[in-house]
Amino acid sequence: MATEETRPDYDVIIVGGGPAAMSAAIYAARAELRTLVLERKYLGGQVAITEKVDNYPGFPEGISGPDLIERMEAHARRFGVEIKFEEVVAVQLKGDVKEVRTDSAAYKSWAIILASGADSRKLDVPGEKELTGRGVSYCATCDGPFFRGKKVVVVGGGDAAVQEAIFLTRFVTGVTLVHRRDQLRAHALLQTEVKSNPKIQFVWNTVVEEILGKEKVEGVRTQNLATKEKGVIPCEGVFIFIGETPNTGFIGDALPLCMGGHICTDENMRSPIEGVYAIGDVRGNSYRQVATAVGEGCTAAIAIYHWLQEKQAERKRSEFRG
Repeated sequence: MATEETRPDYDVIIVGGGPAAMSAAIYAARAELRTLVLERKYLGGQVAITEKVDNYPGFPEGISGPDLIERMEAHARRFGVEIKFEEVVAVQLKGDVKEVRTDSAAYKSWAIILASGADSRKLDVPGEKELTGRGVSYCATCDGPFFRGKKVVVVGGGDAAVQEAIFLTRFVTGVTLVHRRDQLRAHALLQTEVKSNPKIQFVWNTVVEEILGKEKVEGVRTQNLATKEKGVIPCEGVFIFIGETPNTGFIGDALPLCMGGHICTDENMRSPIEGVYAIGDVRGNSYRQVATAVGEGCTAAIAIYHWLQEKQAERKRSEFRG
């Protein structure tokens, strides 16, 4: 580890400002680690645009996404976490001291936590953006209970779409799964399960061209790719599962990525590079829930604290040996 003369300004830099990042920042700062959070837009990530979080422990009546992240921010600032709103454009991860470069400055630290999240792929059709949070969702686990007794549409044909369609049948009266191909891409066991579910019907070779509704979702306008026939499917919710894009562009070739562009970690959130950790949606095998993201942030911060303690002890032993 570098000497005191080359000591960086921070012990840990966290790239991203969602719940995982806030949890990591709180735990790191409470351990008296000098902590910096870098966020390009606003704190909260997907939670910041979630109308109601209904499955986070401690809020039996639910809490709005903005209110939840505001509380997390206040908690982090209470322990002295520094937060800067700058976009990270590159990272240097080799050696003892890591560097994070933003659009306006460069910062150095012993450890880096990558919590930059992932963006759900969008249909990019009229009504999608306007009705997000008003019937358009990208997370059935998060929002499914809000559609109890209603009819919904699921868009997609992979594992995620099929799993979420099955999950939604716990609450809704019916699911229409719209897929642009003539068969599902999900694995065989899932296909067998979804096709045997009486609450799920399929619309093949079809794309959603528009999401209908003013104040809330009222249906989707579709087109059959084979016949060009157009139609309307009435519904009160649209769940879109056509993949996600991890926010790892700024990493470049500084860190090897898993299939799909996520960051691989072990159970302590450690990446293949010493001193570099990943948490939240940017991490491979993340459950993409607020509760699990907070747990990952806690895990990473504690792991970094112990790692830094070990490094400091090693340096002292080395100095003693002379």
